[in-house]
Amino acid sequence: LGITATSTSDDTLALRVPSFKVDVTRECDITEEVLRIYGYNNIAIPSKVNASLSYSLKPEKENTHNTVADLLSANGYAEIMCNSLTKSTYSKNLDEAVFILNPLSSDLNVMRQSMLMPALESVAHNQNRKNSDVKFYEFGKTYHLINGQYVERPRLLLLISGAKQSEQWNQNSKSVGFYNLKSAVDAIINRLGISSYQTDVVNDENFAYGIKYFRGDKTLVSFGAASKADRKVADVNAEVFYADFDWAGILDIVRKNKIINKEVSKYPQVRRDLSLLIDQAVTFDTLKGIAFKTDKKLIKEVGVFDVYVGDKLPEGKKSYALNFILQDEEQTLTDKQIENTMQKLIANLTQQAGAEIRK
Repeated sequence: LGITATSTSDDTLALRVPSFKVDVTRECDITEEVLRIYGYNNIAIPSKVNASLSYSLKPEKENTHNTVADLLSANGYAEIMCNSLTKSTYSKNLDEAVFILNPLSSDLNVMRQSMLMPALESVAHNQNRKNSDVKFYEFGKTYHLINGQYVERPRLLLLISGAKQSEQWNQNSKSVGFYNLKSAVDAIINRLGISSYQTDVVNDENFAYGIKYFRGDKTLVSFGAASKADRKVADVNAEVFYADFDWAGILDIVRKNKIINKEVSKYPQVRRDLSLLIDQAVTFDTLKGIAFKTDKKLIKEVGVFDVYVGDKLPEGKKSYALNFILQDEEQTLTDKQIENTMQKLIANLTQQAGAEIRK
């Protein structure tokens, strides 16, 4: 082993470790070195083994992991497993980088700080071999050195690039876009029963553009288009869209979810449409939030089925056509109830969002 003892006593053994054994720094490392030479097969196994039952938190993270993986695989995504060792040139914050003490090469000298860059290497590998249409997902961890402490962060990455679907004789091939990724993100959020989150625009060097879902000061997921700088470093020419989930935060929310079973309402739904003229800065989420605050009991769904921006409208304005689904789970809605709810809704949209009802 090349390890020599410099001093010994009844309960202490001081050793000198050769400098080339850079991974031997602790007492357990010495034990491992000795056992490796002595032979693990020479260690006697006791005839009796004691164990205690271990209770895991519900729902189990493995079950949640499998639920999301099955959902993505059923929708055409392929699971990838990228190397956690990567290039230090990919790191955007070297002060938090976890460097390898004895790296095999400069291409594997640091632990990844982002799930994106190794995944972009997979995209480049596929596109260089004429497989330009990719839909990937990966469960993994990122590694950071923060205030002298090593931190591992569980993440989930979704990535799409290329054509939305394979070329067909009766339709043209269309490239994937932001909303193809958003539909996958929303499918995961809805499948896990996560609600009551806010949205905002992402102002991040990792995205050319995008949005994020968050609760309080915790971001659940950020998603959008990969920046040109990142694509250039990974030698990817095609546009790439990706989503980065805080998987640990997602699991914490899922554990707190309460499942409530209730009967499907036997009373009919009613749909009403409104055409609004609003400022371009007003988002659909803002209008949706106003609608639900108007009447949480009766307004079940809010959707947008038409958006128009053009020279036929006043400058700085856009037109939204929204549909509202109303339902009372205890009785059939009357015309008077529907009319009262819609009038309250119109008043709130006018006052809070500056909307003008188009007739």
